[in-house]
Amino acid sequence: MPAFSYKAVNGQGDVIEGVREAINEQILIAALQAEGYMPIRVVPAKPKLFSGFKLSAKRSGLAQKDLLLFTSELATLLESGLPLDKSLLVLMDLTEDNEALTKLIARVLEKVKGGTALADSLERRKSPDRSRTSIFSKFYLNMIRAGEAGGSLGEVLSRLAEYLERSQELKDTVSTALIYPMILLVMSLASLFIMLTFVVPQFSEMFASAGKALPVSTQIVVGLAEWLQNYWWLLIGGVVSLSSYMKWQLADPIRKKVWDGRFLRLPLVGNIILNKETANISRTLGTLLGNGVSILSALIIVRETVDNLVLADAIQDAEDQLKQGKTMSDALLAKGVLPKMALQMIKMGEETGRLEEMLLRVAAIYDKQLRVAIARMLALLEPALIISLGLMIAGIIVSILLAILSVNDLAF
Repeated sequence: MPAFSYKAVNGQGDVIEGVREAINEQILIAALQAEGYMPIRVVPAKPKLFSGFKLSAKRSGLAQKDLLLFTSELATLLESGLPLDKSLLVLMDLTEDNEALTKLIARVLEKVKGGTALADSLERRKSPDRSRTSIFSKFYLNMIRAGEAGGSLGEVLSRLAEYLERSQELKDTVSTALIYPMILLVMSLASLFIMLTFVVPQFSEMFASAGKALPVSTQIVVGLAEWLQNYWWLLIGGVVSLSSYMKWQLADPIRKKVWDGRFLRLPLVGNIILNKETANISRTLGTLLGNGVSILSALIIVRETVDNLVLADAIQDAEDQLKQGKTMSDALLAKGVLPKMALQMIKMGEETGRLEEMLLRVAAIYDKQLRVAIARMLALLEPALIISLGLMIAGIIVSILLAILSVNDLAF
C-alpha cells in the first residue's frame, strides 16, 4: 500500500504532519477529516536518501509557483474559519522548507499584527533585486483590497489561486512546446558545425594534392569549412551582437512598440502571441470585474500586465473612450488589434450585463486556440528542421563524394 506525507490543521489551529499508508489520496483525506483535522497538503511520500538525511536546495528568490502556493494555502486556511494572523502563522509552518517564502510570510505577519491591511503589507514586500517594484503585481494587490473591503478575502484568494494556476499552465504550455524544436535546432547546427570543422578538413589535403580542379559544390563546402576554422569567432560575435542589438531595441518603449507590431504580423508566431495576450487580457479583466474592481481601474491594471505594447496602446485607447461614454468593445474594435470573435463576445457581454462571465469564456476559448496554434506551428517546424538538416548534410556528403570520384578518375 502506498505511503503519503500529509500536513493538516486541528481545531485549535495547530499544524500536524506525518506519513500514513492509504489506498489513495482521497481516502487519506477523508480519514483525516473524520478525525477532525483539516488536510492542507497530501502528497506521495518520497523515499529517504542517505539513511534518512534530507537533501534540499535553498532558494533565495520567490518564484511564480511560490506565489501560487502562498495564495492557495492561505485561501484554504481563511475559508476554514481561521483568522488572518493565525492563518499566516500556520502557513509559515507549512512552508518551512522554502526559506524565501517563510521570510516573506513572517514580515507580512508582523505588519498584519501591527494593524496593517494585508494588501498594504504585501505591497511593501520589494523584489529581491532591490528595485522599488513590489513582488506582488497591482492586479494581485487590487484583488486583495477588493476582498478585504467586501469581507470575502478567502473567496478572493481562491479565485486568485485559480487565476495564477491557469496563467502558469498557459506559460508552461508555451515553454514546453518550444523545448523539442529548440533541441532539434541546436543539434542541427552542432551537427553541421562538426561536419564542416572536423570531417571536411580530413579530405581537404587529399583534394589539394590531387592537382585537379574540384567540383563547384566541393569548392563551396571546403571554402565554408576553412572559413569556419579561421573565423568561427566572428559567428559567435555576430550572435552576441544581434542579441545585444535586440535587447537595446526592446529596452526603449517606442522601438519596442514597432517590433511588437512586427511580431504580431508574423505568420504562425503572430497568431500565437495574439491568442496568448487575448487570453491573458480577458482572464485578468474578467477576474478583476468579478471582484468588484471598476472597469476603468481594471483596464489600467490589465494594461500593465500586457507584454505587447501595441495591445497595451489599444487598451489605453479603450480607457479614454470609456471616459467619453463609449463602450469598451467599440473602442477595441476601432483599433482592430484583438480578434473579432473575442470583441463580439465582449460586446454581447456588455449588452446582456454578463461581461465578467463572457470575458472568462473568451479566456477559455483562446487558451484552447493557443494550444491549437502551437500544435500547428510545431507540425510545420519540426519536419522543416529535420528536412533542412538532412538536405544540408546530404549536400556536404554529395560534394565530398563528387570530389572523390573526380580524384579517382584522375588516377585512372
